[in-house]
Amino acid sequence: MDDDDVLAAPLTDEAAPFKDREDGPRLRAVAYRLLGSFTEAEEAVRETARRLADSGPATAPPGRLTDTLARICLERLRTRETHRSAPWDPWDPWTAGAPGEPHRPEQVTDPEQRALLADAPSPALLTALDALTPSERLAFVLHDLFDIPYEEIAPVLERTPVAARQLATRARHRVRGTDEMPEPDPARQEEVVAAFLAASRDGDPEALLPLLDPDVALRADTTAVRTGVTAAHGARPVARALAGPTREARQALLDGAAGLVLTREDRPHTVFAFTVLDSLITSVDALADEDHLNRLDVRLRTENTPA
Repeated sequence: MDDDDVLAAPLTDEAAPFKDREDGPRLRAVAYRLLGSFTEAEEAVRETARRLADSGPATAPPGRLTDTLARICLERLRTRETHRSAPWDPWDPWTAGAPGEPHRPEQVTDPEQRALLADAPSPALLTALDALTPSERLAFVLHDLFDIPYEEIAPVLERTPVAARQLATRARHRVRGTDEMPEPDPARQEEVVAAFLAASRDGDPEALLPLLDPDVALRADTTAVRTGVTAAHGARPVARALAGPTREARQALLDGAAGLVLTREDRPHTVFAFTVLDSLITSVDALADEDHLNRLDVRLRTENTPA
């Protein structure tokens, strides 16, 4: 069943197992905003009911419902990220490729679905959300759209509340159309990137693993893909994807943040922008398109410049 079929069909107990609960519509709204697809959202809600079947989903506390649903949605987002094929453009979230076209209220006939859509994010926001990493999206949606405290988000992400806050902050900047984010510890960020470069030069992808967050995402723009950089998700795939391309890189500051640069005739031709949270690399953006490079303030580090 595709999104159009879901939108045309009235809600049933099977399609909406929490229909009779007061917080049922909110649960469905959380799923839709996290996944951006009505089909996937309905499946996630049904899966939540199945996982809580033994303990009685109809009487489960709201917090447990949201926690279970969030974990299911995070699993789906990570699976989607693993199979992402669209080139990356950090300044144009519309190129990310949403899993389904966002729908407008006038496209549906069911009153409950119409009410849900009437309060849904704009199509532009839904598409921008699809450009985030899974952890960024979950932290941003749960906190900024549903006022869930970072202390409750952190266990779902298996991070500290401080790290969950930083993920939401980065997501907030991306959604607003900029990839700039104040780095709370730039010196530590440079240390981590320097350690990454040293491990990469040894030619052993396994040595990169302790520096990578388990949910790390590597994105690559069109030109970077053509030069051999492949998008990846998860510590081991990202380590394999970056071990070769970064071996000859040089340290640099990219808009003031630590990164790596490949040069040709002393000019940058590919940059790797790192995001570091809690001393782990959570995302890497590989950019080689001329328009992307021209937007960045790239300052190469000399070999004797301390990190």
